[in-house]
Amino acid sequence: MNPRSFAPLLCALWVGLTGVAHAAEVRFQPVAPGVYAFIGEKSGRTYDNEGLNANIGLVVTPAGALLIDSGASLQGAQQIQAAVKKVTDQPVKWVINTGGQDHRWLGNGYFAAQGAEVIAHANAKADMLARGGDHLAALKTELKEKLDGTVPTLPTRWLAGHDETLNLGGTEVEVKHRGGAHTPGDLMVWLPQQKLVFSGDIVYVDRMLGVIPVSHTGRWLQSFAALEALQPARIVPGHGDVCELPKAQAQTRDYLQAMRAHMKQAVENGTDIGAAIKAFDAKPWQGLLNAAELHPGNASRTYLELERE
Repeated sequence: MNPRSFAPLLCALWVGLTGVAHAAEVRFQPVAPGVYAFIGEKSGRTYDNEGLNANIGLVVTPAGALLIDSGASLQGAQQIQAAVKKVTDQPVKWVINTGGQDHRWLGNGYFAAQGAEVIAHANAKADMLARGGDHLAALKTELKEKLDGTVPTLPTRWLAGHDETLNLGGTEVEVKHRGGAHTPGDLMVWLPQQKLVFSGDIVYVDRMLGVIPVSHTGRWLQSFAALEALQPARIVPGHGDVCELPKAQAQTRDYLQAMRAHMKQAVENGTDIGAAIKAFDAKPWQGLLNAAELHPGNASRTYLELERE
């Protein structure tokens, strides 16, 4: 067996030299036989981390490598490619985008140019088209010249159903979509042999999740329920450390359920949005990174979503 598969578990390291532009150092850690994950920084996008503040997956098959998400830029994709080469000599033959957020797909162009097939759910298409330019504008502020050469590149294969089983190099990969979560195209990649799921942004741990204008907390919970039904042994979340189901339930599911229940009652009672936000008990989740900054917006958007329902 390849001795590299016995490498110590490593989180992402971020290195730089004084006076020299920093570059993200992407390193994949083994999480199951033939399966690896890069654990991105839990904080926001920065010049030093090149927008790679999300987790990325790698599955090595006898016929090529599957990459789960492609990074936030052309240069970030190059960093990911270099990290893949430290794990396997197999080329990246397939890329699955788990959603429409920038660090899930803006590296597509690099891998497509290398001959990879890029796969996503059809529900992601409109979101990618609508927000690709906004992603670039926002990233330019942080990444500056590190964004040079990045062109939003759509997937080449769109999946349409709730569940699709792909045979990639003899490895069974199940893609599951339940209407989205953080973004409309959010999906999970289930490896039944390993009982491991790459959840994309359906699961956040260690840091507060983000409810953004394109999110839908009701469908998010439906997506989470589909993940629960798998009873995974391990979860590689969209953000945060590799975990087991109880942690994901406590930090993602329970928060969304509590917010929806509270805001539903507030809307039914005619409670003002400001008062409803103030009355919500967020104490169980205040220890999560970025909770103070993100929770008010999450609560506001959840209230407005329930108001529309």
